[in-house]
Amino acid sequence: ADGPVLKIDIEASGEYILAEQLIIDGWVNCDPNFNLDLNDSKIKIIHVFQMLCPGCIYHGIPQTTELYNKFNSDKVVVVGLHSVFEDHDDMIPELLEDFIKEFELPFPIAIDKRLEGEWMPETMKLYQFQGTPSTLIIDQSGNVKIIFFGVLESNKIEAII
Repeated sequence: ADGPVLKIDIEASGEYILAEQLIIDGWVNCDPNFNLDLNDSKIKIIHVFQMLCPGCIYHGIPQTTELYNKFNSDKVVVVGLHSVFEDHDDMIPELLEDFIKEFELPFPIAIDKRLEGEWMPETMKLYQFQGTPSTLIIDQSGNVKIIFFGVLESNKIEAII
């Protein structure tokens, strides 16, 4: 059964909608007690990626690492969301751990939940991500500020911060 879907047309409406919690199987590459609180006063930058996505490897992940090193603080939280919608057998959590080590990723990573028999994971469905890499930015009030498919220029992200 299909879960809830957020109808997001931010650019056209000029209005923001309240962000929904990520639907995940858990967090890796972080403290076991880590939790992404959408209601806190931080700006949340979420990089949506797959391990086998060239755009993610060559652009999105280096950009996210740079944003994490530059901005992750008590005002901004930068995380990844591993959202696998293809080649499921090649992108299992154990291989993600190796990928994190190989690319020396510093940021926490959520694993998007995929239900048995479904090809698209739940958070990807909820936010209607068109693919990877994608960027989701949630403001200090918990509103969805940007959902962008492709590589969003760093200066545009920094302008929001």
